[in-house]
Amino acid sequence: MVQQKRSQWASNLGFILAAAGSAVGLGNIWKFPGKVGAGGGGAFLLCYVVIVALIGFPIMLAELSVGRRTQKNMVGAFRSLNPKWAFAGKIGLVTLFVIMSYYSVVGGWVLKYIWVYLTGGDFGTGATVYQDYFTDFITDPGEPLLWGLVFLVMTIFVVVKGVSKGIEKVSKVLMPCLFLLLVGICIRAVTLPGASEGLKFMFTVKMEDFNGDTWVMALGQAFFSLSVGMGILVTYGSYVPKEENLVKSAAWICVLDTGVAFLAALAIIPVVFVTLGADGLGMGGGFAFMALPEVFAGFAGGKIFGLVFFLLLFLAALTSAISILESCVAFLTEEFHMSRLKASILLAVPMSLLSAGYSLSQSEARGINLPWFDFTNGFQMLPMNAVMEKFTDNLMIPVGALCFCLFVGWSWKTTQAVREIENDGAKPFPLRGLWSVMMKYIAPVVIILILFFTIGKGEGLS
Repeated sequence: MVQQKRSQWASNLGFILAAAGSAVGLGNIWKFPGKVGAGGGGAFLLCYVVIVALIGFPIMLAELSVGRRTQKNMVGAFRSLNPKWAFAGKIGLVTLFVIMSYYSVVGGWVLKYIWVYLTGGDFGTGATVYQDYFTDFITDPGEPLLWGLVFLVMTIFVVVKGVSKGIEKVSKVLMPCLFLLLVGICIRAVTLPGASEGLKFMFTVKMEDFNGDTWVMALGQAFFSLSVGMGILVTYGSYVPKEENLVKSAAWICVLDTGVAFLAALAIIPVVFVTLGADGLGMGGGFAFMALPEVFAGFAGGKIFGLVFFLLLFLAALTSAISILESCVAFLTEEFHMSRLKASILLAVPMSLLSAGYSLSQSEARGINLPWFDFTNGFQMLPMNAVMEKFTDNLMIPVGALCFCLFVGWSWKTTQAVREIENDGAKPFPLRGLWSVMMKYIAPVVIILILFFTIGKGEGLS
């Protein structure tokens, strides 16, 4: 049988935008500004940049090198280099499957809010109208599932089209749109009366904020944001032609991802300070859906501002969802020789069932409780949605990242990875010695510390 030629990115720009789209997700725009607030502003930003440069970039580069060397999906990549390590690819596969199941639900929430703003932006009346609207919506037994299904179908539509004609083509349109919308929001935000207080908070560095909690929070945000430890970049790296410079590509992906996160903070923090004060950043998971609509309603053109923000959130969610689903589809198409459409449908059915459990668990009356353990609270019964998030954030992502570092550092060996990164000397990598030390020693120790924190204190990465 003649082996089918593997799909490749048509251009390096397309690859960088697609990979950056994978990294730029809900966490950059929804969670990052809140983390900046909780971490004291400037101190968190500095911690985040250091971690992206010293931990995130090396792991990202390693994942891309494994993908390009093997030209296989995440499970096949590990198996081809060392069959005993195939389990590491399966960890990533399970992680992505669960993440996609609840990511599509949250993507559906974003679509719902876009629809609300398109149809007039009427959230009702009352002192707690925005909180009540969001709570009533997510606890409804049917509507969130329908919106989530629409989001999943949109993701499938892109993935079925393939690498260059689907993912790359869409990323070349969506990512520039995302940047333009974000810059537009930034300009409006920083020109609001009183926005200087938010900017001052964001860029003021206080030494007392450089504490363990800030560093761990920045570590978790960087891991979740950059898509490391899940196998996505192994899959995307497998589509990269040999002549491309992996070091420059990984650097650009990190810069774009971090840039979007910083712009999101610049767009949101001044606005929140103007209307709600510093406490407005601490609303947790409902921040984007409760605090920001209230903020937008408080100034002229707020409905347009709200629509643009949720369009921005949708673009970020969709580009990340595409990469998650693509990694799962690549496994099925390569390992079981099925079409992209068949693989997508086969995944969509169980994902939808998990999505239903996640969505219904937003309501205590209809939710499913599952057991969970951490060293602070011991065994406890938690709603299914909380267990799904803890399973991926607290356990699977750091375990997957740790396995990857140990594999590259001690099984495949960093010398082999460097050969791939440098394309056998054609693309010299001056920092290969430092990179090897980071992969073999520093990154594994940092990830183990994260695991102790997440399992010990029961707090998640995202």
